[in-house]
Amino acid sequence: MPQVMEFKLPDLGEGLTEAEIVRWLVAVGDVVAIDQPVVEVETAKAMVEVPCPYGGVVTARFGEEGQELPVGAPLITVAVGAASLPEAPAAPAAEAEGSGTAPRPLIGYGSDHSRPARRRRVRPVTAAVSAPVAAPAPAAVVPAAPAAPAGPVPVISPLVRKLAKDNGVDLRALHGSGPEGLILRADVEAALAALRAPEPASKPVSAPAAQGERIPLKGVRGAVAEKLSRSRREIPDATCWVDADATELMAARAAMNAVGGPKISVLALLARICTAALARYPELNSTVDLEAKEIVRLPAVHLSFAAQTERGLMVPVVRDAQDRNPESLSAEFARLTELARTGKLAPADLTGGTFTLNNYGVFGVDGSTPIINHPEAAMLGVGRIIPKPWVHQGELAVRQVVQLSLTFDHRVCDGGTAGGFLRYVADCVESPAVLLRSL
Repeated sequence: MPQVMEFKLPDLGEGLTEAEIVRWLVAVGDVVAIDQPVVEVETAKAMVEVPCPYGGVVTARFGEEGQELPVGAPLITVAVGAASLPEAPAAPAAEAEGSGTAPRPLIGYGSDHSRPARRRRVRPVTAAVSAPVAAPAPAAVVPAAPAAPAGPVPVISPLVRKLAKDNGVDLRALHGSGPEGLILRADVEAALAALRAPEPASKPVSAPAAQGERIPLKGVRGAVAEKLSRSRREIPDATCWVDADATELMAARAAMNAVGGPKISVLALLARICTAALARYPELNSTVDLEAKEIVRLPAVHLSFAAQTERGLMVPVVRDAQDRNPESLSAEFARLTELARTGKLAPADLTGGTFTLNNYGVFGVDGSTPIINHPEAAMLGVGRIIPKPWVHQGELAVRQVVQLSLTFDHRVCDGGTAGGFLRYVADCVESPAVLLRSL
């Protein structure tokens, strides 16, 4: 007889507690292979196809598209070893010890501990596992009495048993509506509905009329809201800024791109300047350990950058940016930006940043006082580069001018360090030859 295994929503990334079902990739009755994706979900960080660690026939799905499930909630059940939906046996099978080979763990998410070591055989598999999908007429519910009826609980699906246990429903007080009195999921849900129904004499409390459009604060928007709120609560931030003449930087970029090969982006040049500045001012490439009351200076620069997408603001991370040249940085920015726009960033692409470079000039604005990307210690903001009147070599001229702003955690350094960092960045923007001294 096939063994029915329950696959739960795994932990998909650092700090994630729930995911929203975007699209089911299998239906009840489909045959799935081990590690085959069965559902596409959206977490607060990325869109992910979730593979199932079991091979067999899908016997139930939990949750509808658009529904949000917590980590650890059931996703599907699979009849392991079945090639198709099994026929119901003539007589119930006795409970026995299982001795089959344990299913493979979900690749990338660790071992599955959702089932005990003992395997339970249940009577008619078709009836037991179809309960979450079929919708038979609910059974009559016997009102709870001070003393529950004596006698053993009938053999039922482990999922139905767990649902009853988690909600305090006494299975001995129910009459099953399934074959031969089998208690189905619908029977437990009907009992729960009866228990939660208001007393006849009670008056329904009318909710106040809704004002305006209500948008659920979840998914990417919810994660951004939580992270920014935490940053504001924990980090005493300050901002300093300076205008810089970027004419020479733009000329240097044009010269680089004129010689052929992959194009170098302005963002890549600014990123290279940032890594050089962080080598001089490592205080800003750090984080604060509140429990230990320590500042942790980090050995590598994992450079976060803001990318606006249809799903909202995403912040991918360029790993080991300090080891990359402008050409490599340009390629990595382009790769991660494309993944962000198509919703294909993995959770690992969005975690572990140590410093953020935020180019809000693409929105046509000059300045900003951004909130630090928690748990980082600083963020460099770059406004638009536009022609402005500027005193150059003692004379008024039209130059390409940009505003640079640095928001920093005042716990990791004082204004002198922050000002030194920002001044070095501005000097490199105004005279790229300054950067050559640190290469």
